[in-house]
Amino acid sequence: MLTLSHVLEALTGVPLAGGRQVVTDAVIDSRLAIPGALFVALAGERTDGHRFVGAAFEKGAVAALVQQDDLGGEFYTLDLREPVTFDMAAGFRIPVCLRVADTLSALHKVAGYWRSRLSLRVVGITGSVGKTTTKEMIAAVLGTRFRTLKSEGNFNNEIGLPLSLLRLTEAHERAVLEMGFYEVGEIALLCSLARPHVGVINNVYPVHLERAGSIEAIARGKGELLEALPPAPDGVAILNFDEPLVMGLAPRTRARVMTYGLDPQADVWASDVEGLGLDGIRFQLHFAPTRETLHIRFPMLGRHSVHTALRAVAVGLTEGLTWQEIVEGLQGIEARSQLRLYAVTGPGGSLILDDSYNASPESMIAALNLLHEMDARRRVAVLGDMLELGEYETVGHRLVGKRAADVADELVTIGKRAEVIAAEAESAGLSARHIVRLGDRDEAQAYLQQSLREGDVVLVKGSHGMRLDRMVNALEVAADSAGRPA
Repeated sequence: MLTLSHVLEALTGVPLAGGRQVVTDAVIDSRLAIPGALFVALAGERTDGHRFVGAAFEKGAVAALVQQDDLGGEFYTLDLREPVTFDMAAGFRIPVCLRVADTLSALHKVAGYWRSRLSLRVVGITGSVGKTTTKEMIAAVLGTRFRTLKSEGNFNNEIGLPLSLLRLTEAHERAVLEMGFYEVGEIALLCSLARPHVGVINNVYPVHLERAGSIEAIARGKGELLEALPPAPDGVAILNFDEPLVMGLAPRTRARVMTYGLDPQADVWASDVEGLGLDGIRFQLHFAPTRETLHIRFPMLGRHSVHTALRAVAVGLTEGLTWQEIVEGLQGIEARSQLRLYAVTGPGGSLILDDSYNASPESMIAALNLLHEMDARRRVAVLGDMLELGEYETVGHRLVGKRAADVADELVTIGKRAEVIAAEAESAGLSARHIVRLGDRDEAQAYLQQSLREGDVVLVKGSHGMRLDRMVNALEVAADSAGRPA
């Protein structure tokens, strides 16, 4: 188990006595501190964690990493910027503030040190869309045999990933970690901490293009995961055969390459993919090296989700799982409970497909394809702005509008950018009287509340910053209230 002695050794290079206290968790939010936690005080744009050191200690935190001297209270402090003497270690007591030059760098040091002491195998996942769902499915598959830790939520950046590493114990056999990307060098940093053996790349799309600058920069950044893998046979790169930009990264790794996709040339491939609406999908799974074929039913919604299943299968095979274990993981209750797209009851007995977590042109079109698969009296697409597309913004929204015209009986757009979706849908043949342009989610909520009827299927999707999930929650609550007996 991680102890304060480990933390001190990571930061000073010297094993110190007096730090046998087990560290139960690492947090950056004092409200999440539990007894035994390590609180990391970060200075953010909105607030400064140094203001909440006392609150973390009150919750039971045993130590805090700090980079400021004035903490608004008297706290026992070890200044780790200076050589730590034996006397200081002997006088060690908790709770303690560990004074460092930079708390984020200190967090990285502790996480990297702790990871280096553990012998488990790590699976790193990156891609423009689908990282979190892929992580959940891979963890579900590996969990059928191994004690597996997965990063919580979307803990996939320079803060979240090291916090996940500090939750590892000697008992864990596998870890499945997301690795997000905003700029070149970021994934290389995350890999230096996590030391992945298996690298999965979903796709390379113009997501966060405003920050990255170009699609080439995005591909370059994703490729850092492949460069960090150990050489074959220990290292394995799992690549999407259907994505040329992903396959173009293959020469950048010394690891063994395993491919997946819908093309029979891939190592793991699928055919006869059939959408079953809310019952998920079914398909034939092929493993080219052994010429094995299985019939799979998968709980995720939409035919596009077959790629998520294939990624999980590929990792399972890489880690030596049997077909029985892999299929059990794909179909398990844990896998079903972690899906990002939810079906909830809406106003008037309608069905809402809540895919509001985030959006890119590619994921928007995939969601519209799911809407197309649904049996409905009326298919309604409620689409919000897609953010951070940079120079791809207009083109991306137009592509979505064109597909919406093919799929939707009615299109409702929310936000200024989404007006491009509406304009393109009208140009592509969707009647103007079936297009509703609205400015914000409150307007959309009011409109949907009075317009939806039984038999309508409604897709709701937009970038996370639009917070369309709040609208869906309000509509679900209203529908639930309306359905209760007086």
